[in-house]
Amino acid sequence: MADNSAYAQTFDLVDTDDDGRISAEELRDLMERLGEPVTEERAAEAVRALDSSGDGLISLDEFARFMSERTA
Repeated sequence: MADNSAYAQTFDLVDTDDDGRISAEELRDLMERLGEPVTEERAAEAVRALDSSGDGLISLDEFARFMSERTA
């Protein structure tokens, strides 16, 4: 299990509506601010790829798991 606290600050920057989940829209907005715009469809695909619970959103647990796998 990933250490969520290591990724909580970054997660909070993306979770702009503070609901504890990252939506495709929030991900798309982040990518646009970073100068790497993505389509709505691509953002939705990325969320589906990380969403292990099937709720259509990325939780902190799902985000931390993804981030820890990428840095391992």
